[in-house]
Amino acid sequence: MREPMNALQRIGLVSPWRTFGRFSTAVPSRLIIAPPDIRTSDPTIASDIYAGYFSFEGRVVNTHGQSPFAIEPPSADWARRLNEFGWLRHQRGAGSALSRENARALVTDWIAICGKARRGHAWEARVIARRILSWLSQSPLLLEGADRSFYQQFLKSLARQATVLRRRMQSEAQDERVLFGAIALAELGLCAEGLASLARLGTQLLAQELQRQILPDGGHISRNPRILIDLMLDLLPLRQAYGARGQQAPVELLNTIDRIIPMLRMFRHGDGSLALFNGMGVTAPDILATILAYDDAQGVAITNARYSGYQRIESGGSIVIMDTGRAPPPVFSLDAHAGALSFEFSSRQRQIIVNCGAPEKGRQALRELTRATAAHSTLVVNDTSSCRIAPAAGQAEWLGGQILAGPRHVPVARQDALQATEVTAAHDGYTRPMGLIHQRKVKLSADGKTLTGEDKLLPAPRRRGGKVDRPYAVRFHLHPSVQVRRAASEDQVLLVLPGGETWRFMTMDAPITFEESIYVGAADGLKRTHQLVVQGQSGPRPVLKWMLHLVADAKGQGA
Repeated sequence: MREPMNALQRIGLVSPWRTFGRFSTAVPSRLIIAPPDIRTSDPTIASDIYAGYFSFEGRVVNTHGQSPFAIEPPSADWARRLNEFGWLRHQRGAGSALSRENARALVTDWIAICGKARRGHAWEARVIARRILSWLSQSPLLLEGADRSFYQQFLKSLARQATVLRRRMQSEAQDERVLFGAIALAELGLCAEGLASLARLGTQLLAQELQRQILPDGGHISRNPRILIDLMLDLLPLRQAYGARGQQAPVELLNTIDRIIPMLRMFRHGDGSLALFNGMGVTAPDILATILAYDDAQGVAITNARYSGYQRIESGGSIVIMDTGRAPPPVFSLDAHAGALSFEFSSRQRQIIVNCGAPEKGRQALRELTRATAAHSTLVVNDTSSCRIAPAAGQAEWLGGQILAGPRHVPVARQDALQATEVTAAHDGYTRPMGLIHQRKVKLSADGKTLTGEDKLLPAPRRRGGKVDRPYAVRFHLHPSVQVRRAASEDQVLLVLPGGETWRFMTMDAPITFEESIYVGAADGLKRTHQLVVQGQSGPRPVLKWMLHLVADAKGQGA
């Protein structure tokens, strides 16, 4: 059998016999430009770093005067963040000679301790790419007042890292790491004198990977909104670098930027945060605002993202965002969730129905929990997820948590009318194990005051098991700011938002129970919250109808 080609072989830049990764990157004579780092900085973090405190992925380490690169890291993800050098921007934000000297000393430490090892977390493809981009954007901070010896070490290290990155991009999995690696190679080639061939290589690979990974509606093939943010934070400075060198940016880059911004608006709630789907966690509002400020056209949100598998309904200040997509390809599914047909609902600046979200990388047990279907506002059959996810440890550790099986057929119908907008979708994630299809219909009135829903469990055609009664639970996770009050009957509850706005949630003669839940989308850490749960059997009445209706606005007046 013929070996599958990697990303570089596919675009004809290399052959299986003479790969481009065998050639070393030339040491540039100097840096010509420094792309901006549009991520926000915090001078207080620079003070912590100077004092020897390094905080990444929920772990804080006091180095007690040692180099952070010489100590045993508390976790792999902590080590990755340290070696990416994204924290250099906080040194820049401090804007002092002391912060410059501290930053330069830490880079010198890294070159001496880690710069030649070429193994460990510091030399993973994504980490190398991030470090190259960080060093380039913070080069004014690092090089101002530096002696010639440091300048030469700095340039030699960048060339060495680019060489290893090219090799890692061939040997590691062909996922988004190739795309971020291409960005780093292109940017280094543009910023440094004498690396025009590297700029051409990076540009060609970047164009190829953007075509492969960015869908026509602007979503990423992984279906993870977080990757779109990370991409924009790197693509926008890269676009400026092409302009600064008097070169035309590839059309694929320009088109990608134009498509991603409306897609980010599609995920955005009224409070500015992004919906919690497929790996999305905390939204930094300042970062999102920075990205959207680059939208010269001030475009509107996409409503029907059929390639990415999402739907958005917005009426009268209310927003529904719904997952109507298939499971992503396995290599891109490491952060994907089993949240088929889940939805989030918000009213103006207040979120009401949410998903649990994705925690920081270091919290593996919590990460596995929040990937399950039960952590989403959707229907769960027999307490079983709609996707089969490989464990991140044990015999299947080499799969790294990929989705092995999940929804492949997800038909979607949308009707936009004057009175209401309705979305109907179904998924086959339960077809193979149980012979069932989950169908969900949601409708939002034109005034935004009434959201109705219908969940059905249907026997799949030509599949056994669909006629067997199976227990199900429809879960509605609540934002931590929502207070729950019992109404007069067991099939109704009142949801009270901060400020007094009140919504009534009701079902058609199905009791509503309360259960505990968690929310990991808050900037100040994990929050305890509640979920509404409605239980039933798949037959003979496999239909659950429910409704959310605004009964009082923030002033306490009836809607």
